[in-house]
This record gives sequence, structure tokens and C-alpha cells, in this order.
Amino acid sequence: MIKFQPLLSSSSGNSIFITDDTTHILIDCGAPIRYIEKCLARLGVEPSCLSGVFITHAHSDHVAAAGTLTKKYNIPVFATEETFALSGRYLSTISRKAARIISAGDDIIIGDMVVHAFKIPHDAAGSISYTVADSDTKFGIATDSGHVSNEIIENLSGCESVIVEANHDVDMLIGGPYPYPLKRRILSDKGHLSNELCGELCVTLAKNGTKSFWLGHLSEKNNLPETAYRTVYEILYSKGYRVGTDVALNVIPKMWIEDKI
Repeated sequence: MIKFQPLLSSSSGNSIFITDDTTHILIDCGAPIRYIEKCLARLGVEPSCLSGVFITHAHSDHVAAAGTLTKKYNIPVFATEETFALSGRYLSTISRKAARIISAGDDIIIGDMVVHAFKIPHDAAGSISYTVADSDTKFGIATDSGHVSNEIIENLSGCESVIVEANHDVDMLIGGPYPYPLKRRILSDKGHLSNELCGELCVTLAKNGTKSFWLGHLSEKNNLPETAYRTVYEILYSKGYRVGTDVALNVIPKMWIEDKI
């Protein structure tokens, strides 16, 4: 059975631990290495026991500690060619042997788990996301996507649990402190999903069998956990899905362990 624990999730850092109790991986590593080490220690996992770090894209909140972690513990890094090229100093220290170039559509077998990469519409070249499956369960993640693409729906359909992006409340973003070019970027088709778009995606996935939704990558300036939860809750309810009965709905906290990063 696939199990997961988000280590942190926000516009300032992201990393998800995934295991089947035998094989362990990380999706993204966007936090100082000491924080990742502290989280793994709480899980009872030695960093050297990780079978791989899978990077979604080159933005620092997803890749910041990947090079340091993998070099220190001799762990392979899986990412697209574009992500390696754009990550600069974050991945420049890893050996050629540790760098595993993958592409959207690839299936990577890690122990008894199959990690599938699929394309995500974001403004970093080579952006991908992942599903992780074994013989019993399938888990998926889709954050940092400017719109709900066919690839997202096709790949997340059939997942029992998903992490999906509820990045911003549109009114908070428009009326907030960000400069206009940044607001425009976030609202673009290669930016980030709003709470409303996230809710619509959850409805589509619920129709295809998903039972557990985890809202992630919330903006620290343009969203609130209760706002994201309420918006998605109401959209699910309006389409006949009862939270707590038909589906589960949770908001991932910014950090799993309280720490200064």
C-alpha cells in the first residue's frame, strides 16, 4: 500500500515522502537539508535509505536541497533534462551517475512501486508531476499548474488519494500586495490553480473514484487554509459529494515540523 507524508507544502517550500514500507522516495526537496533530515528522523527513515528524489521542476521551492541531500547520501535524482539545465547551483553538485534524466510519459520502477511522470502546465520548462502506484493503490500529485489540463485529469483519475493545488483565492490575489506582473503570472495558464479551479478538479476526480483530497501549495499571501477548504468543500457539496461521507478533504499545513527555514 502506498503511504505518503507531506513534509512541507507552500509557496516557500515543498517535499513529499512516499513509501510502501519497503521502498522510500521523495517528490521534490525544496527545504534546507537539516529540515528534511529532521522530518525523515521523525519517520524513522535514514536519508541513505531513500531510493530516489523525484523533482517536478526547477523552481527553488521544489529543488533547493536536492543536490545537497543526494550528494551527501548518494541518492539518485530523477528530473527532466530541462529541469537539470535550469536548476543551476541546486543540482550542479551531483554526479553524472546520480542524475537520472526522465521525460513525461516515463514509468520508473522503484522496488515494487511504479512512478509515472506526466506533463504539468507551468512556467518552468520541463515541468512534470507524478503518480505512484503498487499492485493495490495509486497516489497522485498535481501542483504548480496554471490550468486543469487533460494530462492532469487522465493521470490522476483512478487515484485513491491525491494532492492537488489550491494556491490562491482570486480576490485576495487581485487585491493583495504582489506587483501586477506577478499577479498576471500566477493567474495565467502556466501559473497556479485557484481555489475554485482546484474544487472543479476535485469534482472531476471524485467522479472517477478519488476518495481523499489533500490541498497543497497554498500561497502565504493570497490564501488561507480555511478559505481553501471552504471553497473546495462548497464546490464538492454543490455537485452532490459530502465531505466526511463520500470523500475526505484536508489542507496540508505549511510545515509538518515547526522549524525556522
